Amino acid sequence: QVQLVESGGGLVQAGGSLRLSCAASGRTFSITRMGWFRQAPGKEREFVASITWTGGLTYYADSVKGRFTISRDNANNTMYLQMNSLRPEDTAVYYCNAQTIDDYQHRRTYWGQGTQVAVSS
Repeated sequence: QVQLVESGGGLVQAGGSLRLSCAASGRTFSITRMGWFRQAPGKEREFVASITWTGGLTYYADSVKGRFTISRDNANNTMYLQMNSLRPEDTAVYYCNAQTIDDYQHRRTYWGQGTQVAVSS
């Protein structure tokens, strides 16, 4: 089992910045990739960014490229999302996600509880 706890959400004006954190605990050695998703009211959950846990390869949704930066601190089992130049359309609940693999090559996905980000115009 892996437990994920997000923090860092809040209310910010358009053009501002926020940094989200996701702290992982439990069987963190089994994590292969972590990422951020978001869900706005009335919309489906969508991919924002991800990072491989060992190599640090990053991937971004087109809507956030150049504005958001994903990073991780393996020593502290924490992932971050630095969000700059925020726009009202970035308003959503942001969820942390972790993918794991066990000794039998079974993959599992874990989710955090979410943190609210609100961007005012």
